[in-house]
Amino acid sequence: MPHTTPVPPARAATRHRHWGRDLTEVAALFAAMATADLIADLVNHGPDGGTLLMTSAAALLAAAVAHLWWTRRRGRAAAAPAADDRAAEPRTAAEPALWRLRTTVRDTPGSLGAVCTALAGSQVDIVTLQTHPLAEGTVDEFLLRAPAALTAASLVLTVADAGGTDTWLERADAHDLVDTPTRMLTLATRTALDAAELPLALRQLFGRCTIRSTPAPTAADRGGEVPQDALLDTVMRLRDPSGGTITVQRDHLPFTPTEFARARALVELDARLGVRMPGSRHVVTLPEGNELTVRRVGPEDQEAALAMHERCTAGTLALRYHGPVEDADGYLGHLLSPRFGRSLAVETASGRLVALGHLLWDGDENEVAILVEDEWQRRGIGAVLLRKLVELAAEAGRESVYAVTRATNTGMVAVMRELGLPLDYQVEDGTLVITATLPPAPSVATLPWVAGRRG
Repeated sequence: MPHTTPVPPARAATRHRHWGRDLTEVAALFAAMATADLIADLVNHGPDGGTLLMTSAAALLAAAVAHLWWTRRRGRAAAAPAADDRAAEPRTAAEPALWRLRTTVRDTPGSLGAVCTALAGSQVDIVTLQTHPLAEGTVDEFLLRAPAALTAASLVLTVADAGGTDTWLERADAHDLVDTPTRMLTLATRTALDAAELPLALRQLFGRCTIRSTPAPTAADRGGEVPQDALLDTVMRLRDPSGGTITVQRDHLPFTPTEFARARALVELDARLGVRMPGSRHVVTLPEGNELTVRRVGPEDQEAALAMHERCTAGTLALRYHGPVEDADGYLGHLLSPRFGRSLAVETASGRLVALGHLLWDGDENEVAILVEDEWQRRGIGAVLLRKLVELAAEAGRESVYAVTRATNTGMVAVMRELGLPLDYQVEDGTLVITATLPPAPSVATLPWVAGRRG
């Protein structure tokens, strides 16, 4: 089918004026011939032929100048809208859309080619392609750049007509433009540097999914238990180096053996490297001059955390844990585990812990929690600790954090307000949930207190 290029309005008008211009030129030619004949007759019989010729020449010259000026003026006026139209074209054209598409095709020659040809016929550009071999067929995963006018339903129908089945489609963004080997190396590096990165790495690898970590079952509980290293359609179970099980679940899309192998590689890397934690420390000076250190803590700090619990009053522990005070010590094993989030502590020069803070992964959401020893309260320690936890959330690319407390806990409300972030308050039966929204494209540099220091 021939391709017709649309003609801009200014050009079309110019093209349609060609017949009129030709007729005008012919008429002018006849008029010039008649005028010449008349002038010749006047010169031969008139009283002053030289004067008449000079006058006629001046008149013709003036007419030529006027005609030239008028032609150029109209040309510039016609060209201006055309230039404006061309300049406006890039602004009005919609940007192409990025899509992630996964479909299953038969494992026969030409099956993938048929899908690619169909996509090309719809003006869809294939940016990246991954293949996941199965026992029967092959799962092909595409990153596509499609015309903005092409709907999701049309894209799925195009693939289905080319032989694709079990097609899944979702919008993508610029982060998906990173190729798979580069992404795997980045995730492996982050996991190698920090044990707390493993759940985040798995989540970034598989997109929207739920990750749970459970302790190793006792001998009595093992009856009927699914083997730990197992792939069951939308669920994969992996042996945790700590002895438990890491469960990854993605309801909207089954896992492939290739994805299972990638997850096992990350978990095995974590197991080989053992316990590790970034050694960075941040020194803060209180208004009265005391210097304290904020650092990461883990399971090896549980004894020091228990000692801090002993120094806290029952009221302080109740505000923090929202339950019986006698159960507070039992929460520390979970809170300090890198599988569930990241923990920070504030310690004195003597090494005594005076405050604990936790950033806990909760699916797409992230909980922050703070406990400050009674003797060290109302000195700004809670605000410092909360800001550091939010910075960890921003580094992980999280979009918001929330705190669960009692409606009467004015101290927690105050430190959340001091963040300078948009807050949402939800109150139910005396329980207050405060959610802080991080800036778009969250990073530490975009947080108000960090940006203020740089400014």
